[in-house]
Amino acid sequence: MPPSGHPERPERLDAIEALLRRTPLWDACEHPSPDRAGEDALGRVHTRAYVGQVRELSAAGGGYLDHGTPVGPASYAAARRAAGGALLAVDAVVGRPGAVAVALVRPPGHHAGGSQGRGFCVFNNAAFAARRALDAHGARRVFILDWDVHHGNGTQEIFYPEPAVVFCSLHQEAWYPGTGALEDTGEGPGEGTTINIPLPAGIGDGGYRYLFEEVVLPLLRVVAPGLIVISAGFDAHHADPLGGMVMTAPGFGRLARLTREAAGSTPVVALLEGGYDLRALAASVAATLEGLTGIEAGFSLPEEAVGEAPFAVARTRARDVRRIVGQHWAL
Repeated sequence: MPPSGHPERPERLDAIEALLRRTPLWDACEHPSPDRAGEDALGRVHTRAYVGQVRELSAAGGGYLDHGTPVGPASYAAARRAAGGALLAVDAVVGRPGAVAVALVRPPGHHAGGSQGRGFCVFNNAAFAARRALDAHGARRVFILDWDVHHGNGTQEIFYPEPAVVFCSLHQEAWYPGTGALEDTGEGPGEGTTINIPLPAGIGDGGYRYLFEEVVLPLLRVVAPGLIVISAGFDAHHADPLGGMVMTAPGFGRLARLTREAAGSTPVVALLEGGYDLRALAASVAATLEGLTGIEAGFSLPEEAVGEAPFAVARTRARDVRRIVGQHWAL
């Protein structure tokens, strides 16, 4: 249990479930309960020393991994179960053309590096999903799409030299954690497999969709992965207290639908990352699930009008990204 007032709190999942239960989406989906990931699985992504640190800190009653990442007595078990949810999601879809799994897990994971937890994240769930697909299912390549408002620095760190994992992040620039520069594209055999799309504050539905159409979807088609993993954070919503973007719930739904259409028969796993306004989070998850599955939620998602940054901003950023990505991929 996080300290009182901490944004990453159990009520996040409660709000999502309460809304989904009022829609056809809930009954249309299976709801398996994941096992906790074992230490061997944890060791495929994180160092043994770091896993031991989290285990011992939790057993000792708790503490902090960094100033914003508390660990309590139940945190080690909870983070292992979140990792297990990522593994179960991959096992459920690999080998099933067009299959979709959405793992509503917490704590989130994309800031956790191989040897350090930070930014509310303990273990890196997206990294577990990618590693599972590569090691256990023989996937030739995995595409991680991270649309959380914060850069997934932990995921980038883990796979920066890895040629089999393409990591593509759209995030607010000059924001926590301060990483994710356009020029950071990977190293060694992984050169070109990291694609960062930092966005100025105020980019909304139209800008995100344009970046998807101009960069993300063409890249996805060229990469032709065996699995798509979405680090699905919803703190780019205009109501979220931790971001400065102006996305809406229907906007997230459109991104999900575009991804699903571009994926074709490639399975998709979506993992919950950020999103801290409960109403906005629940509506955005419902819209995303609708976009990924094609199952109508059965209710409208009203959104107030939100002013977006001028379209020229998104157009200029897309041109810059395509220039860099084009050095490695024929878009």
